[in-house]
Amino acid sequence: MNELPQQLVNGLLLGSMYGLIAIGYTMVYGIIQLINFAHGEIFMIGGFGALTVWLLLPGGTSMWLAVPLMIAGGIVVAVLVALATERFAYRPLRGGPRLAPLITAIGISLALQQAVWAWYPDAKSPRAFPELPGGPYHIGTVTLQSSGVFLLIAAPVSMAILAFFVRKTRTGRGMQATAQDPDTAKLMGIDTDRIIMVAFALGAAFAAIGAVAYGFRYGEVQFRMGFIIGLKAFTAAVLGGIGNIYGAMAGGVVLGLAEALATAYISH
Repeated sequence: MNELPQQLVNGLLLGSMYGLIAIGYTMVYGIIQLINFAHGEIFMIGGFGALTVWLLLPGGTSMWLAVPLMIAGGIVVAVLVALATERFAYRPLRGGPRLAPLITAIGISLALQQAVWAWYPDAKSPRAFPELPGGPYHIGTVTLQSSGVFLLIAAPVSMAILAFFVRKTRTGRGMQATAQDPDTAKLMGIDTDRIIMVAFALGAAFAAIGAVAYGFRYGEVQFRMGFIIGLKAFTAAVLGGIGNIYGAMAGGVVLGLAEALATAYISH
């Protein structure tokens, strides 16, 4: 039982990463009832965007400067790809058969995987991700790496920013109105197309932050990493009540704790 505190922290870290990705699933579904199965690949592209920024930086660049630049680069790439898929793939199918967007999402997922595989040199093999300096840090029987500290800061800060945006800004209130009744929201003068794009962009941004956390934690990114992580994040979104952005993070934490405890005790 001495391992229990460590496994609880491991589960919290893993669950926070799942939660960051699950937010994208739940926001899009909450507004347009679309399960965006390409979201796992948006996460993957965010990781490669961050890695590309790192590789373009001059040697000897301080990690204090590199980390925010990597996060910004990952977010920009992920958001642009997410907006492009919404505009050119999903929007023309809006109002059509419910199965069409689902099949399209699976096709986009495969296409994005192959695009990264074709574009990025040696993408078949995992690409090394830089390590955060410092650590490990010891708190009683619990050991935290710098990547864990990053995630423990990034997840709550991201949730606080999202909560403020949704509750206090005009666009956030427009998102709530569109989620409740899109037809009435249109009659009230809300640009629902813009609201949907904002939902895709926010989901992609949080997925990119999750991808940077993944890279720091595991020391690599690869073009297939979005598939399994995406399924787990979707499970977290469903577990937390899909459409509920706070439930998505809670579902991620529950799933992460269950996975960490099962790996530590049941598998042994």
